Amino acid sequence: MTEPRIQTPGAFSEDDFEHTLRPRRLDEFVGQESVKNQLAVAVEAARGREEALDHVLLAGPPGLGKTSLAQILAAELEVGFVQTAGPALERKGDVAAFLTALEPRSVFFVDEVHRLPRALEETFYPAMEDLRLPITVGQGAGARVVTLDLPPFTLIGATTRAGLLTTPLRDRFGIHQRLEHYGPDDLARIVRRSAAILEAEIEDAGARAIAQRARGTPRVANRLLKRVRDYAEVRAGGVISAEIADAALDMLEVDAAGLDRLDRAILRTICEKFGGGPVGLSTLAVAVGEEQDTIEDVYEPYLLQSGLIQRTPRGRAATARAWRHLGLEPPKSAAALF
Repeated sequence: MTEPRIQTPGAFSEDDFEHTLRPRRLDEFVGQESVKNQLAVAVEAARGREEALDHVLLAGPPGLGKTSLAQILAAELEVGFVQTAGPALERKGDVAAFLTALEPRSVFFVDEVHRLPRALEETFYPAMEDLRLPITVGQGAGARVVTLDLPPFTLIGATTRAGLLTTPLRDRFGIHQRLEHYGPDDLARIVRRSAAILEAEIEDAGARAIAQRARGTPRVANRLLKRVRDYAEVRAGGVISAEIADAALDMLEVDAAGLDRLDRAILRTICEKFGGGPVGLSTLAVAVGEEQDTIEDVYEPYLLQSGLIQRTPRGRAATARAWRHLGLEPPKSAAALF
């Protein structure tokens, strides 16, 4: 079992770069206004009643701030925060070790909750509903069930694929929130905030240039900012202007639509090798040399959102917009698609 990350109430680790850029309070969290407003009400109500917050399910593509929101909720509630991931929980004893060690009203964050082994899901049902944990002691005819009482706690599950959650588990989360991709304005605010933390000088136009190529994702925006900062320090005296940001991102092969080398490889493979598709996901993954899950979870959401590919019953197909983005002439069959 992977060692959990345990934080005291309201505390955040400063041991890596990514954490220095994470917002620590809801009022620092940029974007997702509807999600923030609903969570703020739930947090205030739980604090007023001195109860544990209801269990929370956070869904959405990678890099949108699900982990940050979980940490923020713990900080707003002024309770402890314990973090693990679904694949790290292998046995019922692992779950019992976490749950029995929680302080009252703590937040227990399970990333990639859709990857929990099915056999372990049933262990969570009585824990989430009744704060009770049945444990089987012994084997065979002498086995007996011992029920452990648990302190009130909040389970926050994060998932990039909510459809893989079983209905019984999903229904036990009282609060469901889905995070959506960010617009350029919110991403530019995030870039400016991160640049201030990094003590990097950035112009508004430079922040906007990075935001426009960040795929609607704060994690990508911060990653690009780090690389643009390096370029600016070496080539431009440290000031990030729009021209410097564009030059740095061109060097990184991130184009004006935010597509990187693998994004374009996926589009070119569909267009040039398979005539625009449709092509099955497994075939596409082999053709570009990438895992199916990576394509489906990391690359495909943005390509779909950008109107560059579409899903069909027979596989993925490129739209006319994808052909034009690659500088290719779309066939008549793609002309009607965007």
